[in-house]
Amino acid sequence: MALTLGGRQEARPPDVTKRNRKQRFGRQQLWIWLLLTPTVLLYGAYTVYPIIASYWYSFVEWNGFEAEKTWVGVQNYKDVLADDLFWNSFKITILFMLVVVPLKVILTLLLALLLNSPKLPFSTFFRTVYFLPVVTTAAIIGVVMQFVFDPASGPINQLLVTLGLSDGGINFLGDSSTALWTAAGIYVWKWFGITMIYWLAALQTIPDEVYEAARIDGAGAWHLLRRITIPLLKPFMIIITLLSFEAALKVFDLMLTLTNGGPYYATEVVEIYIYRWAFSATIPQLGYASAAAVIFGLFVCIVGLFQLYGVRAVQKARAAQ
Repeated sequence: MALTLGGRQEARPPDVTKRNRKQRFGRQQLWIWLLLTPTVLLYGAYTVYPIIASYWYSFVEWNGFEAEKTWVGVQNYKDVLADDLFWNSFKITILFMLVVVPLKVILTLLLALLLNSPKLPFSTFFRTVYFLPVVTTAAIIGVVMQFVFDPASGPINQLLVTLGLSDGGINFLGDSSTALWTAAGIYVWKWFGITMIYWLAALQTIPDEVYEAARIDGAGAWHLLRRITIPLLKPFMIIITLLSFEAALKVFDLMLTLTNGGPYYATEVVEIYIYRWAFSATIPQLGYASAAAVIFGLFVCIVGLFQLYGVRAVQKARAAQ
């Protein structure tokens, strides 16, 4: 900048300009931190502190009501790892994840391919319809589905009886042989829309010119899908699949309202197991529940590392193209 004195322009001293820049930068930083303060405080109180406290509680025996806490070291971890019900809940969590992720990823890809077609009428309407369950609270979905699958008066059972496919009501959520699969189907329907949007966004990255050039060369719909669409979607497929795996581990609200882990622990995922020991037990065991939560948290971190590895692999593949 320059100063005008008596018709002459004199350059501002460098130290003055530098000082003004520092002051302006300092004011900007002050405003940034002032605006971030509520978020930082809330995040620290409701996310960072509970995580740190869980690690501390996992080494003590505490029911959550008394002020006294008894140090037990790693005994809580030993008890959790020796509990067959914990491993049962872990197995159910893995099984649930392995069932819902392929279903959700494959079915949403097929639907996205259909909805991405410019020849399909009312495609915007169908996209909205499939996305509506996503914006509905999972707990509300669980409560509503209890009525939908009610063995006595639920519309699903009434339809089956009307079609002659069932002589009486089927207790989909109350039978240990069907409860988990019913919950898996509801989960896929609930989160179907968000994965579909991921695929639609990925399909938009493929230039139309590539398809037009292939059609000129005589390629049909199957060859377009096999030779162009699927290869170009592979990087997105890795990311969407990893995101789906991580999301499938967070089913507490839906499973709690659907089955509460029953019947006979048939749908008790690890999150329900932790909740049962921390809040539903006759005598709450927060230390024991915290140990189970820490173990499960480490497993989630491992899944997150695979996700990070997948994202980096995708970035390297795209950079090499």
